Amino acid sequence: MYKILITGVGSYLPTNKCSNETLSNFVDTSDEWISKRSGIKSRHFVSDNEKTSDLAFFAANKAIENAQISKNEIDLIILATTTPDNTFPSTATLVQKKLEINAVSFDVQAVCAGFVFALSVAKSMMTEGNYKNCLVIGADSMSKLLDWKDRSTSVLFGDGAGAIILQKIKNIESRYDDWGILSNIIHSDGQFYDLLKTNGGVSTSQKIGFIEMEGKEVFKHAVDKLSSSLEEALKASNKKIDELDWLVPHQANQRIILAVADKMKIDVNKVISTVKDHGNTSAASIPLALESAVSSNKILNGNLIGLHAIGGGLSWGASIIRIGKPKIL
Repeated sequence: MYKILITGVGSYLPTNKCSNETLSNFVDTSDEWISKRSGIKSRHFVSDNEKTSDLAFFAANKAIENAQISKNEIDLIILATTTPDNTFPSTATLVQKKLEINAVSFDVQAVCAGFVFALSVAKSMMTEGNYKNCLVIGADSMSKLLDWKDRSTSVLFGDGAGAIILQKIKNIESRYDDWGILSNIIHSDGQFYDLLKTNGGVSTSQKIGFIEMEGKEVFKHAVDKLSSSLEEALKASNKKIDELDWLVPHQANQRIILAVADKMKIDVNKVISTVKDHGNTSAASIPLALESAVSSNKILNGNLIGLHAIGGGLSWGASIIRIGKPKIL
């Protein structure tokens, strides 16, 4: 019997920080308008020579260091991104190249839900295969998909990356059954495809296109599906909402975060929110928030945490995890 443990976290934000006030210089908006509707105060943008693989590489190095393992121990890399450096090959293989290691590497694309999907894939591969140390990354350069004339959407997104190290540990004693990834729930429903998408793509226009979003409909689905997937994950792990030490939601909009907390009847003080500092970074948002909470000693070794996210597709899901590893290991 093996457990899949989160033993390291890392994150990276581009140095180019853009406040709401700065954004209002080239977008028809204001700090008051953005703050009221989203809770976002600033975001980070990649520079002209900075790519998604760079963000992922920096976050990966920090996660490896935090896990206190050698990079050469990593045998699997799964990168969640919707903004790859190139249409192909996978951006994960570029991260592998930059790390100078030998590991099976590939991308997962579920937009803002990408990290939860990648986590689910990683656990399955590690449980059923021979992989022992997996690097899971969420990285996106969402600024590359923004139409600055669309003030309702362009103000919400930013760029960044977050990463975790998963390790497969032999579960020697039954008292450690409650550690590691306890459940993963993922869903997709293509009937809502047009609610959140880009207006271009390789086989439709040979261009990447800009983000288009029906904000009110996405908000409604987000609150409902984030709540229901978390309930499913709790049930699958035989846990109740009041047993969670922390909830780490997708950092898309503070109003959504608060609405879900209210619907789930979870104390808002147990909900990690970093959206004001970096906006919606898509697949990077959960690991960014997770690393921030770990580094600030909010989330501690052995805490029970919930993750959940929703993105285009629509795709959504949740995970229940006891983070870290028992001191005996």
